Amino acid sequence: MSHESLLEQLAVVGQAMPRTPLVQLRHDRLDLFAKLEYVNLNGSSKDRSAYWILRRAVERGEVVEGTTVVESSSGNFAISLASFCRWLGLTFVPVVDPNVNAATEAYLRRLCDRVEKVTEPDETGGYLGTRLRRVEELRAELPRVYWPNQYANQDAVDAHDLLTGAELCGDLPRVDYLFVGVSTGGTIAGLSARLKRLRPDTWVVAVDAEGSVIFGGPPAKRRLPGLGSSIVPPLVDRAHIDDVVIVPELDAVRGCHELFQRHGLYAGGSTGSVYSAIERYFADHRGPRPTVAFLCADRGTGYADTVYDPEWVDRFAARRDRGPTVALV
Repeated sequence: MSHESLLEQLAVVGQAMPRTPLVQLRHDRLDLFAKLEYVNLNGSSKDRSAYWILRRAVERGEVVEGTTVVESSSGNFAISLASFCRWLGLTFVPVVDPNVNAATEAYLRRLCDRVEKVTEPDETGGYLGTRLRRVEELRAELPRVYWPNQYANQDAVDAHDLLTGAELCGDLPRVDYLFVGVSTGGTIAGLSARLKRLRPDTWVVAVDAEGSVIFGGPPAKRRLPGLGSSIVPPLVDRAHIDDVVIVPELDAVRGCHELFQRHGLYAGGSTGSVYSAIERYFADHRGPRPTVAFLCADRGTGYADTVYDPEWVDRFAARRDRGPTVALV
């Protein structure tokens, strides 16, 4: 496919990208709004960064006909890249690990000719370091490779500034608090840049997983993909963050079920963490109702056999000796 054809196909992708809806949720203390990023073409907010990174890479000539795209991802970014690369006629090799959801892995293996799955944990007990080392090996092994490097790529920040953030500010004239789950840092860096420019009084709260090292916590094994990291991604330094909430994974599970039971939103693990953080943050709030916004980053479909499976939750809770689990529907 020629350079002109790649650009034409990217234009088609861009036209197909939806404006994701913003919905208000019932709450007794907050004006709470959820931006439903799971309405994106491939079901997650990662469509924004994957599309924008590929678009800019093609425009700069870094991705051409015959380029192989290689990336480390715990799930959603790999899904988005796999879909868009197939659309563009490009080869994509995802590098995943044992925490990848079964549905995600099955999807990638059907859409990609090659999937690399690392099995050895890194020095923190996680797999990100191992995945990144495998990416480096593939870059040396394969001809004409493009690595999006979602952990340090400014295009990922721009995607959530120019796309996600612009939509949020256009739909919501006032935002007192914005809660954002943090993994690679691109989403919070882009959203906070837009909000601080147009709504400078917005208080940006980063939500991270217990066991992640992003904000200086001790590393520990994490089982839910999509939130946290075993490295400090460079993009986090570009974010405007006013506060941080660390959420244990069992609370993330509870958050998923509470969001589903109270509001009918079937969302993934990172969204459960963010919802749990919001409830904790405003547990004692008795003043005027603040306007609070957050993203539903992906659907719960990929977590059907984990977060939403009663037996899995029981085993998960027992391993942490945390007593009774959440009430499941």
